[in-house]
Amino acid sequence: MDAKTLGELRASGWDGSRSVKDELRENLMRKLALGETLFPGVVGYEDTVAPQVVNAVLSRHNFILLGLRGQAKTKLIRMLTTLLDERMPYIAGSEIHDHPYQPISKYARSLVAEMGDETPIAWLTAEQRYVEKLATPDVTIADMIGDIDPIKAARAGQNISDELTIHYGLLPRANRGIFAINELPDLAGKIQVGLFNILQEGDVQIKGFPVRMPLDLMMVFTANPEDYTARGKIITPLKDRIGSEIRTHYPLSVERGIAITKQESWTTRGPVVDVEIPAWMRELVETVAFVAREDKRIDKRSGVSQRLPISALENAVSNAERRALAAGEKEAMPRVADLYAALPSITGKLELEYEGELKGGDAVARELIRAAVARVYSRLFDGVNMRDITAHFQNGGTLKLGELASSADVVAALEAVPGLMEKTKHVGLGARESDAARAAAGEFILEGLHSLKRIGRSEELGFQGEEIEEEDEWPPRRGGKKDKRRNFN
Repeated sequence: MDAKTLGELRASGWDGSRSVKDELRENLMRKLALGETLFPGVVGYEDTVAPQVVNAVLSRHNFILLGLRGQAKTKLIRMLTTLLDERMPYIAGSEIHDHPYQPISKYARSLVAEMGDETPIAWLTAEQRYVEKLATPDVTIADMIGDIDPIKAARAGQNISDELTIHYGLLPRANRGIFAINELPDLAGKIQVGLFNILQEGDVQIKGFPVRMPLDLMMVFTANPEDYTARGKIITPLKDRIGSEIRTHYPLSVERGIAITKQESWTTRGPVVDVEIPAWMRELVETVAFVAREDKRIDKRSGVSQRLPISALENAVSNAERRALAAGEKEAMPRVADLYAALPSITGKLELEYEGELKGGDAVARELIRAAVARVYSRLFDGVNMRDITAHFQNGGTLKLGELASSADVVAALEAVPGLMEKTKHVGLGARESDAARAAAGEFILEGLHSLKRIGRSEELGFQGEEIEEEDEWPPRRGGKKDKRRNFN
């Protein structure tokens, strides 16, 4: 049972001699010795970033994570709370969570002097010991460190220079815990000066009054490397006092990316419609992000967030769900057409270079999807003979697939193409697969042939077995008058 007074805490045998950094270090060492998972839910950093974070904690360093957007920097630093003790005692009523045995605020010192062993004790959970601040240019020294509160002084009848009149900022309130600052370069220089003084000396001045505050903190930061190195907005004394600089990265393989997107995306819908996502579709969505990170028309300094495949998959699933509801079906499986319908979740996450801006976000996103289709199709169907399918279109065959057509109708239309449906076995389908799975796989094959310019696709009839020079507009742009059908010919 948790102690409720200082006397009970002493009687319980609680030591309390560890600093926060020692506490993190010792708990981390215990987890390492037991072989426990250190950062559950952070995928892809097991052999790269995680060991560097471990070394920083073992070294009792304050550290900074440098990485582009969407690289799980914030998620990772929030996981540091798993290395804190489950419960921590402090002097009840203290705004800065004073240590019961070594109080540093005037309020806590006075309370202990007055009440002795009867001083009330409260407890904090690990999550309550984590304080996070997004750095913006308008953040003030009062926000971070504190300010004199004249109203508090007037109500208590105290001199305005009295320490009890201080309104503490975020940093003192994080005492005996973890203080995290996201996007550190956006902090004004004078605020950064206040930070490095806290890091090194423990001294601050509030409105000209010197206050000795030996805070017990682990400080962690995040920043974009472009801001950190090129714009030079982190002042040198602060940079020098940050113990470790750790670089994060995007998934190093499509498989790792798929695992992250599967974990983070909301795709378990229902109960009206049962949604299933084929493996090739997950690979396709992830490949869009990989293709985008390689594309010269997209700003490499900004990066392509891992949120792109997450949002795109969710949107594609929603479009498939919408189609199933319109057709009265109980099962939905996203198709390539659903990924095109997810353009709004893609274009907003691309920062384009000049060439990309000239072409337009929608056009660039469509080309990314088409390139991803070509890459996944080439892997799955390498060496598979598709001549019977291409010959059908070269000889004048056409196929129209409605945007909201039911799975059964799409399968019936696809079966009219010689040899098409038997090729679906190469994506892992058997003879007893559902119509939704067969429709999605059959359409993917046609999209793959189209992406490699082996068959044409347009909104109007008339193309005879040759790829058109300009990419068509499927799905049509908003407000357009084009027929919502895809014609393979």
